[in-house]
Amino acid sequence: MSDLLARHRAVMPNWLALYYNEPIEIVGGKGNRVVDASGKTYLDFFAGILTNMIGYDVPEVREAVERQLATGVVHTSTVYLLRGQVELAEKIARLSGIEDAKVFFTNSGTEANETALLLATYARRSDQVLAMRQSYHGRSFGAVGVTGNRAWKNNSLSPLNVHFLHGADRHLAQFRGMSDADYIAACVEDLRHVLATAAGGDVAALIAEPIQGVGGFTMAPDGLFAAYKEVLDAEGILFISDEVQTGWGRTGSAFFGIQDHGVTPDMMTFAKGLGNGFAVGGVVARGELMDALHATGLATFGGNPVSMAAANATLDYVLDHDLQANAARTGALIIDGLREAAPRLPIVGDVRGKGLMFAVELVDPATGAPAPALAARFMEESRKAGLLVGKGGLYGNVLRMAPPLTLTAEEAAEGLGIVVAALETVAAEVAAP
Repeated sequence: MSDLLARHRAVMPNWLALYYNEPIEIVGGKGNRVVDASGKTYLDFFAGILTNMIGYDVPEVREAVERQLATGVVHTSTVYLLRGQVELAEKIARLSGIEDAKVFFTNSGTEANETALLLATYARRSDQVLAMRQSYHGRSFGAVGVTGNRAWKNNSLSPLNVHFLHGADRHLAQFRGMSDADYIAACVEDLRHVLATAAGGDVAALIAEPIQGVGGFTMAPDGLFAAYKEVLDAEGILFISDEVQTGWGRTGSAFFGIQDHGVTPDMMTFAKGLGNGFAVGGVVARGELMDALHATGLATFGGNPVSMAAANATLDYVLDHDLQANAARTGALIIDGLREAAPRLPIVGDVRGKGLMFAVELVDPATGAPAPALAARFMEESRKAGLLVGKGGLYGNVLRMAPPLTLTAEEAAEGLGIVVAALETVAAEVAAP
């Protein structure tokens, strides 16, 4: 492994992050577990950054891909009819709840967000966009511009004129202790003030994650985006919901994260879990917005026949097995267990989440300050115990976890036990003289 790591460092960029002091190579997987090159097995609570949505080596997905490969057609491009693309678009349009919806497929969430921003700025003839503080929307030029997290921004240059809003930052002193209703009212007042002061004329859109992924699974209280949308609608401003991490029933309480706010957006972007590891992203939007562009367009790899086969099989599996309900059940087991353990763990500043999308925020027990070093220490301890988790948050101190939606109750209990035990170990080390 040290040889592979040395080779990686010689040819890959320094900013390409690797987890763990001794990074692992995953060489096998089955169900909700993976195996590294040394033969060690792990229960996977991060799923390739929420991408292996229904686990590993799923027969339905594998067989669908093999059937497509057997035709000899791996690629044609969107200049030809693609049956799998049309079938998947029909399903997504129906599930979205968006009126007269149309779908455009891309390769990733970053590209999906770029497309949505293009549609919005074209429709509104404006480069002004609203986004949320602590947000993350991808690594391309435009997507970085609407990302509100300095750790993921290499410069301040942007093709867009962006204004950032409150909504997922209740830890700030001016909001701490507020009720949901009071916080929503304060955020809406801030939105009105931004429109009256910082924005110059028409604004194209608000882009927002219902639950912030890289932001450490921070989220607006349910109803905030409905309150925002009243203001947006009055101004003609479009609303883009970034569902790259919250889509397909992951939150348990809704099939798309924005639905918890009682809102149907003008557009939704998606990616990650839809292909269960195969590259697919896209935008579902009102037909009039999607059709409005005057220039010719295509996607060389978007809607790729192999990816479409995987995505159709994955989405069918999610629906046929009611994995949204499973996410609600197993997620509640874990979140309730974490909240029960938190009071005796002074390093835990917060436990939050919905369904199979949950996080633990680690703090210095003496000061309450974010403790990224403790998060790094936890990562090593949980890995040693056979559990893979993720890390994020504005300050790098949040353990974020999103197991496959196929997680069983037994696996949920197993993972919860490892997380709590690892937190106990780290807390004991901090308390030791």
